[in-house]
Parts: sequence; C-alpha cells; structure tokens
Amino acid sequence: MKKLLVIGIGAGNPDYITMQAVKALNQVDVFFLMDKGQGKDKLIELRREICERYITDHDYRFVEAHSPERERERGEVDYKTSVDDLNLAKQQTFERLINEEVSDGQCGGFLVWGDPALYDSTIRILQAIQASGACAFEFEVIPGITSVQALAARHKVALNQIGRSVEITTGRRLAAGQVSDADSLVVMLDAQDAYQQVVDQDTEIYWGAYLGTPDEILISGKLKDVADEIERVRKAARLANGWIMDTYLLRKP
Repeated sequence: MKKLLVIGIGAGNPDYITMQAVKALNQVDVFFLMDKGQGKDKLIELRREICERYITDHDYRFVEAHSPERERERGEVDYKTSVDDLNLAKQQTFERLINEEVSDGQCGGFLVWGDPALYDSTIRILQAIQASGACAFEFEVIPGITSVQALAARHKVALNQIGRSVEITTGRRLAAGQVSDADSLVVMLDAQDAYQQVVDQDTEIYWGAYLGTPDEILISGKLKDVADEIERVRKAARLANGWIMDTYLLRKP
C-alpha cells in the first residue's frame, strides 16, 4: 500500500517545524513540490531548505509539478465554482503524481504551508481521489503552526479576549460584510484591503506579512491611524516580491 503524509510546515520560519513533522519528513521517499509560477520560487526554496535541515537518515527525492491556477471569476462563474474547478484540476495532477512517482510500499509527502486544516485543500483533494478509486493509498495529516498563531506571537497578543469568541474569516467575506459580531476577527486571504471597509475605525489592527521569514513586516495600532500605511506598505511589498501572504487581527475597542 502506498502511504502519503500531508505535513504542515508552518508559516515561513523553518524553526516552526514540530518534532512530529521532523519524524514525518524522515519517512518520505518522494516529496511533491507544486510550482506556483515565477515570483513564488521562495516557497519552493523554503521547502527544500526544510528537508535539507531536518532529514538526517533517509534518502529522498523531489518531484516538481505545475500547480493549476484558479480562474478568476467572470460572468456567471462565481468564486465557489472557480475553486471547485481548481481543486478538480489539482486532483488530476495529484492522481498522476501518486500513480507515477510512488511505488507500493513507498511514502509520498505534501509539504503544506501553515496547517493542512486551515484554508488548504490538500486533505479534500486526497479524500476525493480515494472516493473515486483512481488509486489506492492511505494518508496521515501532521499539523503545523499557522500564520494566525505566528501573527499573535510576533505581536505579543492573545487572539481572544477573556471569555470572548474569535472568528477566522477571509478578506472576501469581510469585504462583503459577511462577518459575525465576534470581538476578535482574524482575516486571511485578503486581496482587497478589506480592513478599509470596517465601519468602527476605533478597532485595533495587528497586521503581519511574510510571517516568520526574513521579509516579515509587522504593523499595529488603531485602524483609523494605520490603515493607509498598511495599504501602502502592502502594495510596495507585493510589487517588490511578486506576491504577498498577510494575515491580520481586528479587535473591537
């Protein structure tokens, strides 16, 4: 039987790797690296660096494959449909890799940024492959440190206030006003600077980009005081790096 490990590698700092992840890395025969195109080479390089640092007693190899891109919504194609189409394309790529690159008795590995359970589709895709019967394998999931945890640690704040709730959502939902009345709101995947639309400008924001990496940027303060600075810095960082990963915590006064 083929075995797959879905390993959470943390939010960007190789020191975020857990001991469980280190043990898992040393079981893998072939690592699948999904190339997301020019400008995101650092994401591939970090995965290679992690393997070089932590794999000590096991031979392994890398197999790179192009990662399909999501078709941006237009006309009647909505976000959910575009994501479903993307995951189907990824499923076909994963099936090919598992069938062609992993032999019976071997172990394949997917190195997932952050944690596989938070805004990542690798688990769903592998479950869909199993359900389809396209190839037989078993898989395990190793959790990782998310950008949410790294953000709170770097700003030296707790995510929740005492006895109060925390909501994790997306910039898309925030921009559409689809949020609860949680006192603490963590926003990920914001391509629209949706924090600018928060009505209560006395809200505090703790913002971070490229968390855990040498390019890390941190800004915090009253939203009304720092929103424009965040937008300016964010645009400059995206232009300089070709991509950006940022997360922020909004807290009501």
